[in-house]
Amino acid sequence: MPIIRNLGRAASQLLQSSGCGCGVSLVPVRAIGVSPRQVASDASFHSVTFSESDHPRVLITGGLGQLGVGLAKLLRKRFGKNNVILSDIRKPADNVFYSGPFIFADILDYKNLREIVVNNRITWLFHYSALLSAVGEANVPLARAVNITGLHNVLDIAAEHNLRLFVPSTIGAFGPTSPRDPTPDLCIQRPRTIYGVSKVHAELMGEYYHYRYGLDFRCLRYPGIISADSQPGGGTTDYAVKIFHDAIKTGKFKCYLRPDTRLPMMYIDDCLKATLEVMEAPAEALTMRTYNISAMSFTPEELAQEVQKYVPELQMTYNVDQVRQAIADSWPMNFDDSNARRDWGWKHDYDLPELVTTMFSYLGSDSRIAQAN
Repeated sequence: MPIIRNLGRAASQLLQSSGCGCGVSLVPVRAIGVSPRQVASDASFHSVTFSESDHPRVLITGGLGQLGVGLAKLLRKRFGKNNVILSDIRKPADNVFYSGPFIFADILDYKNLREIVVNNRITWLFHYSALLSAVGEANVPLARAVNITGLHNVLDIAAEHNLRLFVPSTIGAFGPTSPRDPTPDLCIQRPRTIYGVSKVHAELMGEYYHYRYGLDFRCLRYPGIISADSQPGGGTTDYAVKIFHDAIKTGKFKCYLRPDTRLPMMYIDDCLKATLEVMEAPAEALTMRTYNISAMSFTPEELAQEVQKYVPELQMTYNVDQVRQAIADSWPMNFDDSNARRDWGWKHDYDLPELVTTMFSYLGSDSRIAQAN
């Protein structure tokens, strides 16, 4: 009997250790291996009117990044404010904190994340926690921990509790040996950044968990995302956000990419719409777990010409950052998203002219637009 008690005490101590520890990771794997959860064939929230109790219960990790706050606003409007929980490890602004449920959640703390899912009866999880391309290259160990170890925690919890899981991927999941114009859904992927490597890992692990454990994993490869209500966050495509801020404040912009660097881009409203649509799509409509989505593709020079229609005095100069330029040169120039358009009806709303007009409107330069018109 003392031996049994000692073994029980040791097991208890192991389970209470940090979510980053090697021991805890055994718990979800063991549970999944014994009784893998299977997603019902008719599991779908597509084109259905719900009662309040039928809405998905949503958790968004890394929610204070470029996309999380906007996604929470969209989902709360659709599913009800209290059904969507925003989370991060940073302190939110007052307007975010008071707009709906917000909690602290560290994806490297497996035990705490599991408690959040259980205590809040989460059914959908949007996993946005990640270090972006340029930031990740500056701190590879941290990027490896957040982008890979954090993903493993999320996958295990989602599979154990039968969640519908969305993990975004990126144009950075492709590399210099991938076809670039256009880049199809399925082709060689050999990225040269820790960010890209971690996203390929996420795509493959999500697909593996889907076929091995029945996890309802869904993933979109985002192009560069442009938003008016967030500051540039260290990504290679963030020049396409910063140019608007600098054009309004100083009338000058120094670009860190060559003027002819063509990359696929998308306005944030299209990105959020695509994310909700793929999550609501009937399971039987999806022929793959990861899809390209696209809206437009342009170069810094083409963007500057469009911006100068509203800020004619804009002075555009170039000071090429070799690290970011090398990253951009390994990425797609155009996405082939025909599978998304066929399978679940993806269709973008914003092309380059609409993007530029919308950005200036939100950033408070209506007088410039009126003068240009």
